[in-house]
Amino acid sequence: MILTPLFVIFLVLVFALTWTFTNTIDKRKWVSLLIAIILTPVIYFYVFYPVLNIFSSYHHKKYFDEIVWKDKPALRYEMSDHIIDEHLFLNKSKDDVETRLGKSEWLGWDDALKKNSSDKWNYNLGFKPGAFNKMQECIEIEFKNNLAVNIRQYQLEKTFE
Repeated sequence: MILTPLFVIFLVLVFALTWTFTNTIDKRKWVSLLIAIILTPVIYFYVFYPVLNIFSSYHHKKYFDEIVWKDKPALRYEMSDHIIDEHLFLNKSKDDVETRLGKSEWLGWDDALKKNSSDKWNYNLGFKPGAFNKMQECIEIEFKNNLAVNIRQYQLEKTFE
């Protein structure tokens, strides 16, 4: 386990709250201290940490990997920052992009043509973890003259029935 400053702060906070609670149970300080020391890791890992993960929007960020991209489409959002920040597919041909990402899942809408354009490829990235997240992450790659010129990430609201 890695001891980070945030982990230590949260652990001290949980200990302080546990200590305060155990003082209401028994007035003997040594009994309260012993109970607080024993209960702090249990409360931290089985109550505080799961609740924190439900309500925080943190997610892992990974480097782009073709195998993971194709095998686990629900986890593509973890690689999206690397794709966009490093401009991995800019100035790549359609064939190169299709080889690495696979066939596009749908085509983007072009207002000038008033129809779906074969120069706007869209890929589903999945849903970022979170209790109240209804937004599906997507990425769109735009081509001009058979070369990728723009990559953007956007969200679609999904309704669950």
